Amino acid sequence: MVLLRPLVLLLVLVVSDLHGLPWSINVSESQGPGTVLQFFSFNCSSHMPTLKLLHVQPPTTFFNPPSLTRWQEIYVGKVTLSSSARLDALAVNHYELQLQFTCGNYVMEGPLSVDVQWDPGHIQCAGRFFSPAGEIIQVPETVTPGARLYTLLLPGLELQGAQMSVTSAQDPPYFPGPFSINGQGWLQAPPQGLKGQARKAFRLQILVTFGQNQSCSGMLMVKVLPAPSSQVSFLEQEQNITIPEDVAPGSKVIQVQARGFDLRYEIVSPAPCRLFSIGRADGVIRTTAPLELAPAAGALVTVLQVKAFELLRPWASVELNFTVTVRPVNRWPPRCLPALLMTQIPETTPVGTVLSTFTCADPDSPGSTLDYQLRFHSPPGSASLCLNDRVLEVNATLDCDTPGDCFQHTASILVIDGGQPLMTTEVPVLVMVTPVNEFSPACVPRTFWVREDAGLRTVLGSVMGTDMDYPHSSIEYYTSGGSGTFAVDRLSGEVHLLGPLDYEQQRLYRLTVLVTDHSQDQDPTCCSGSCTVTIEVEDVNDHAPECEPPFQELTIYTSLGHSMEVTKMSCRVPQEPQRLAFSYSIIGGNSQRRFNLQGAILVHNDLTLGPPWPEQPQTYELLIHVADADMKGFWQPEPWFVVVLTVTSALLLLALGWLLSRLLRGLAQVLPAASKPAQALLLNSIQGTEGSIEGFMEAPRTETPQAPSSIMSLHFDGRAQDSRTGRDYLFNTHTGARRWL
Repeated sequence: MVLLRPLVLLLVLVVSDLHGLPWSINVSESQGPGTVLQFFSFNCSSHMPTLKLLHVQPPTTFFNPPSLTRWQEIYVGKVTLSSSARLDALAVNHYELQLQFTCGNYVMEGPLSVDVQWDPGHIQCAGRFFSPAGEIIQVPETVTPGARLYTLLLPGLELQGAQMSVTSAQDPPYFPGPFSINGQGWLQAPPQGLKGQARKAFRLQILVTFGQNQSCSGMLMVKVLPAPSSQVSFLEQEQNITIPEDVAPGSKVIQVQARGFDLRYEIVSPAPCRLFSIGRADGVIRTTAPLELAPAAGALVTVLQVKAFELLRPWASVELNFTVTVRPVNRWPPRCLPALLMTQIPETTPVGTVLSTFTCADPDSPGSTLDYQLRFHSPPGSASLCLNDRVLEVNATLDCDTPGDCFQHTASILVIDGGQPLMTTEVPVLVMVTPVNEFSPACVPRTFWVREDAGLRTVLGSVMGTDMDYPHSSIEYYTSGGSGTFAVDRLSGEVHLLGPLDYEQQRLYRLTVLVTDHSQDQDPTCCSGSCTVTIEVEDVNDHAPECEPPFQELTIYTSLGHSMEVTKMSCRVPQEPQRLAFSYSIIGGNSQRRFNLQGAILVHNDLTLGPPWPEQPQTYELLIHVADADMKGFWQPEPWFVVVLTVTSALLLLALGWLLSRLLRGLAQVLPAASKPAQALLLNSIQGTEGSIEGFMEAPRTETPQAPSSIMSLHFDGRAQDSRTGRDYLFNTHTGARRWL
């Protein structure tokens, strides 16, 4: 046996090496579980193959999942009957198994047709009678004595010399007489009949022996019913039925119905009926085998003779004839190669490039002409592709630099045959267009202005890069060389300040910004561009001017009707020696408009007419504001005192005449003779008007001739503001004397 097994396998491989589909085999109904129905051989050297049973029609569990074993360089598969297999040609004589073989990416599917052959020598105990629950029959009490009540076995059992007997007790008075079984397996009523046994139930245990020590037993329950009074008749008379040839086995054809009591149905002719069966209880006629007209020429027209009879009175029956016509059907859609097209092309693919050529055939009509149609799904109505006969070509320029114009084209090739009804096959098409980095990114030169006192991380502006390739925003920015004072954001292109600026040290910066694109193709460093960014530093007056001396105390003598130069101020910015232009303005103390500025020169004007006699000395405290000539509005230096001027007027104003003389004489009598230095007067005045001035420095005094003692004795050591008029004035804390400013 060990030597014979390789020989048997080799013979199977030679005989059953069937790569064409479909397969068809015949199997006897006498075959039991484990029977091998078919061997298959497959070549698959580079992958682990699989063989699957997808489905069985009509559904059943009689078939095991196919197995697949390797023998040398060939894989051998087989299909066997399962442990629950009970083949019965009279019940179902055809099964169709859908198999699928897979080897890597190669997939092949096909049907395996199994025809069950009737075996006259195969006898089996089948039916509900031999089930654990047994069979229940109902008979009327008017049944004829000795009449056939039930058929225990299928036809053919008598050829095996079967012996049948009732083994359970049938003793009176419960049993009217014994039930008997003849040689044909018919259960017969007692010779005394069942009259008067209505609504009784008789349990019969029956034993069947046949062959060599073969037997089976079952239980039969006989229920006696009152005699019915109805007659058996069909609701409809003869009729013609037309069905398509593509109905699956087990499909319903028609349901016949009759009037009567507890009816059963059977097909009388043709017997046996290979293509149709009828439900014994419901009268539903179904197909039992495929009705293809090509392999089954006799299936075109079938005349069925159906009998309806009462279960308890089989002689009460009626027959019905009707014709079943099978209509040819265009069953198979066209089959195409390739069945699916998925390809990838660059956007620079020339117009007219062939993507694929489709080859299709109609299994129902080989060699017939087929119609090919191209249908777009996304984007709809696209003109990028075209179909010339069976050839799919590029029809237009594939520009991927505009969003949504390409990248992915989904379509389908619709193939239509010429049969009735029309059968179609749709071949999915997916064309992926990959972008090509055709253009270099670019940016426009920019100029930014920044104040020299700008803080770190200040955003100066943005460099705007452009790229004609899609996506247009896939640009990165870098700086090439240059100072580390500035940086460019890699994604946004914003220019940031990273270090301090000084207008006096460097006023102009130039940065070279590189722009590169990415996410374009497999070479992200393919293309780049650059531009120059100019940054100009704006000057900020961050240092206040300093004057030498910081304040002055002067005594001058004026003449009536003349102007004279008092002093010339000298100011500079030590940190910015190049800055020479300043602006000067008197912002305090010039209440009588006696002084004005001509640039840096302070001038006294005395053009007012007055009395010819001398006027008493007057003290003026002038506050002069010095600023850069090009001072911007966002900066204002602190004011400082440049001049303390003591002016003694030599002449009295003629216009004030006699009014001023009385006032001066009164004041001269109350003022103390002694006078504090003018520098103290200056400090008190500054504290009263401007508050505390930090950094105030005392300059050397300028020697001037002494004024008359009556004039110098005038001393004011305080300053205040009138609450009614708001005007400032000087006052003496000892005498209470005032002088308006």
